[in-house]
This record gives sequence, structure tokens and C-alpha cells, in this order.
Amino acid sequence: MLTLIHAPHSRSWRIIALIDEMGIWDKIDVQRVGMVGRDGSGSRDPANPHPEGKVPALIHDGTLITESGAIMLYLTALFPDSGLAPKPGTSKRGEYLTWLFWYQGILEPVMWMKMFGADHPGLHRNFRGVDEAVARLRAALEKGPWLCGDQFTAADLICASTFAFLPQFLPEDQLIRDWVARCQARPSTQKAKDYDAALLAA
Repeated sequence: MLTLIHAPHSRSWRIIALIDEMGIWDKIDVQRVGMVGRDGSGSRDPANPHPEGKVPALIHDGTLITESGAIMLYLTALFPDSGLAPKPGTSKRGEYLTWLFWYQGILEPVMWMKMFGADHPGLHRNFRGVDEAVARLRAALEKGPWLCGDQFTAADLICASTFAFLPQFLPEDQLIRDWVARCQARPSTQKAKDYDAALLAA
């Protein structure tokens, strides 16, 4: 049994969109939880098994999986015929894995460092910065409409979501803007938004 721990209008909307993209609504039970908001409102929900009280989290037969990239990797591997990831054993699989880990390890951290004004030579040596991240995205998108070429994958969903969450950092680069717009225009994105709106209205 699969259970997604989800809170409306949080990072876990991306997993809702992924579930829709993969067509696996019938395979997953979504459990809504409360959480502490970025403004400090709310409180930790004792029903949330995530060690830090965050979302998303995925439970599979009693095993807890956390972190968005890990959950996306887990689900796309569990349902390999969903078309949201290149098949294991192909070179594109390596690209896909790279983007998932790059998002968690580089893209999100450099965006938050810029937002909070963190500036230190050690940070730049280890993570580089937003300019370098944007250049890497552009280099990939010059080769195809998606990060892995012709195939839209969960890597596009998670990486483009950064600019949906922090639109002030969307670069003045039409290639990247068009890619983000394509990701945001997918029906699954709207369905995820509608899903969260319905939860909040209930």
C-alpha cells in the first residue's frame, strides 16, 4: 500500500502532479496533514511521520521515503511503464538521475541562498550560484525541449517547479522561460492546483 503525506500549497503539490502524470491515482492514498507555514503559522501535525514534520513523505508497506527527488525516483521506478522516466540501462536514465539529484543538491540551495542574501566564498566554491545553475539548464534545453531531450520526465517537473515557487528568479532567457511555461501548462499542474483548492475548500 502507498500513502502520500501531503499538505495543500506546499512542495508536495509536485508529487500530486506526478501522480496525475503517471496515471496512478488508484495506487496511492493521499493523507492530508497540517504543517508549520513559512510565516510561522500553524503547528506540527502529529499525524505526519516525516522526521522534520515536512511534506511530502511517502509510505510504502510501512517504509518511509522523504525528500521530493527521492519520492519521484521511487515512484517512477516502482511504475516504470508510466513514461515519466527513461528506462534503467539506457544512457538517458543517467541524465534523469543527474537532474533529480542536481535539483536537491544544487538548484534549490542556490536559489534559497540568493533569496536570503547568503554570500560566502565557501558557498560559491561548493554550490556555485544562480548564474551557473541557469547556464546548466540552458545547455540542456538547447539540445531538446526537455532536460532529457525529447522526453518530459519527473526531472522537468521538479526543476521547473523552482521557478513556479520563486518566480522572481526566473531568468530573462526565453529558452528557459518557454520550458517553464511548457511545464506549467501541462494538465497535471492545473489538476494539482485544483486538487489543493478542493482540499482547502472542504
